[in-house]
Amino acid sequence: MGEAVLLGSCLCGAVRYQVSGPVADAAHCHCSQCRKAHGAAFGSYSWIEDAAFQWLAGSDAVRAFASSPGVRRTFCGNCGSTLQYVSAGYPGGFWLAIGTLDADPAVRPALHMFVGSKAPWFEITDNLPQHREWPPVTG
Repeated sequence: MGEAVLLGSCLCGAVRYQVSGPVADAAHCHCSQCRKAHGAAFGSYSWIEDAAFQWLAGSDAVRAFASSPGVRRTFCGNCGSTLQYVSAGYPGGFWLAIGTLDADPAVRPALHMFVGSKAPWFEITDNLPQHREWPPVTG
């Protein structure tokens, strides 16, 4: 887990943020909603505690979309960059689109999830564990 202060931003730079706590539990999500939100074969996210996150600029440009019951996906209203996956089922934090970080978060994705609905044109070629839906919760 990375502990350094990390900066992040959207594509146009209007939205800027910092993470000053652990960046943990990175994963690649292949669900159809993440694919559409990212415009890619999957979305890569990492867990961020609410207390470790701070908007530095452009919070007024952040928009939210209720993609399913209890879930909000945030994005820059100017350029459309995906920012967060916020679920009422996971209080105290959210999943950050780690592609918006400006530096190495010192954590690597540990698994692929929702491979049961992955893009048929994409072949997973790494050796990371694959989960048909949500991975099992441990600990």
